[in-house]
Amino acid sequence: MKKVAIFLADGFEEIEALTVVDVLRRAKIDVTLVSMKGIKEVYGAHKIAIMTERFFDDLNYEAIDMLVLPGGMPGTSRLAESKPLQKLLKKFYDNGKCIAAICAAPSILGTLGLLEGKKAVCYPGYEDKLHGATIVDAGAVIDGNIVTGRAMGSAVEFALAIVERLEGKELSDSIAKSIVF
Repeated sequence: MKKVAIFLADGFEEIEALTVVDVLRRAKIDVTLVSMKGIKEVYGAHKIAIMTERFFDDLNYEAIDMLVLPGGMPGTSRLAESKPLQKLLKKFYDNGKCIAAICAAPSILGTLGLLEGKKAVCYPGYEDKLHGATIVDAGAVIDGNIVTGRAMGSAVEFALAIVERLEGKELSDSIAKSIVF
């Protein structure tokens, strides 16, 4: 069973995080919500409280297949400020492991140089932060070990792209059909 960690900091975009959780769990992918602060209750950009399952320092990342960064503000800024998360993202990238980011969060990958030579999408206005990327017109894009999504309106497409990257197009298409996407 594939394992995914989704990082939540206060101010994350709720739909972008929870749509991924829902779709991935339909695909039988093990999803862990990770708090980036000292308590498990994290508040989204629209003041919706989400109870995470683990703290950043308490997870064995060797067993994780993909890291996911939801967007939203100021959640994306808070994720970007985390030196341990930056180090982990670079390690995953260097080891060819998968990373996904949506909305403003691909800017974190761009700032770290992880989008060099990759096709990517992001929330309009953040394109200049995707250093080295080729910006494409899509709701979500897979390029090698990186999956990026545009915004809340493409959250289902982004989640299905993650399923496709981890488990294949057939399962992704099957889930898309079952949710009438």
